[in-house]
Order: sequence, then C-alpha cells, then structure tokens
Amino acid sequence: MARKKRELQEINAGSMADIAFLLLVFFLVTTTMDSSWGLARKLPPPLLDNVEKPPPIKDRNVFVVLANANDQLLVEGELMEIYELRAAAKEFIANPMRKEDLPEFKDVDVNLLGPRKVSKQVISLQNDNGTSYNLYIQVQNELAAAYNELRNDLADQEFGMSYDMLTELAEPEDSDPKYKTMIKAIRKVYPQRISEAEPKDVGGN
Repeated sequence: MARKKRELQEINAGSMADIAFLLLVFFLVTTTMDSSWGLARKLPPPLLDNVEKPPPIKDRNVFVVLANANDQLLVEGELMEIYELRAAAKEFIANPMRKEDLPEFKDVDVNLLGPRKVSKQVISLQNDNGTSYNLYIQVQNELAAAYNELRNDLADQEFGMSYDMLTELAEPEDSDPKYKTMIKAIRKVYPQRISEAEPKDVGGN
C-alpha cells in the first residue's frame, strides 16, 4: 500500500509581517541619529517701508571678508591665506593699539566687570556662488575661533578660568547661575557680530 503524500504546511506570513513591524518600531525608538549642527547666525529682520533705516556703519568698524569663486580669500581687499585670518580678525575685534583705521569704542557698564571699552566692530562676510563649501566652513571656523580666543583670554584674566570652561560649567540645569552671569559679561565685552550677505557672483581676483 502506497504511503499517503504528506502535505506541506503553509508558513503563516501574517505573523512574520507583525514581527518585522515590531522590529522596525524597536529600531526607530532605540537608534540615535546624528544631529546636523548649523552655524549660529542671526539674520536681520526685513526692512519695512514705515521703519527708519539704521544709520550707515563707518568703514573703520567693518572688517570685510570675501571668499571668491576661485576659492581665494580677500580681506579688506587684500589676498590672505586662511591660516592668517584668525590673527587678523582678533586684531580687528580687539584693536589693542587703538589704531585710527580699526574700530571705534563705546563705554559700556558690564555686570561683574565694571566700565569697559567695547569695540563697535562688525565682520562682513561675503561668499561667491562659486565658493567651495570647504572654504566657506574654514572661514566660519576661523572667525568663530577669533572671538572664542579673545573670550577665553578675558575670562581667564577676570575669573581665573577659560570661557570654554565657563560654558561647560553652565550647561547642567542645576549649575550655579553665577557661571551664566560670567558668560554674559564676557559676551558683552566681545559680542560676536558676523554679518553674512547673500551669496552672489563676485568673480575671481
């Protein structure tokens, strides 16, 4: 007598779909995604017809940085290497020798630090449509580093610790509020003023 052929059992595809869905939800919940960090820049508000335009800024108070389509860096109309930019920006921002062709100062009463001479400096950054992203980021980093080094020096001189250390100490929610007060004081002496214009076709040198 011939054996009866055993029928193949069908796989329950419905339960597999449920398992796949649960795995997907698990990975979405537990996976940490890398965050993209942007550049902290405050754009000016749109000019309205009924709002009076601000007075023009004196040329001596503006540090013009141009990255052209040939990936050349022009600072105040002169060619400059990227490694020279930080030192040039620091001299402009602080104007330690009080040069007549560098920024003016205004008297400001700074909490914790008392009366201070604060520079009226503004850094104007212009990029060409053909400027490479690599140069753009390098310029941004060097300008930010110029402000940061000046802030570090001042914080170390006044509070005995760097500006970077103050920001770390101020991060926890239960941190001493004095650290945030110190940070505000340092920023008031060295406010970061970087005005970034819309990219345009500037061309090469």
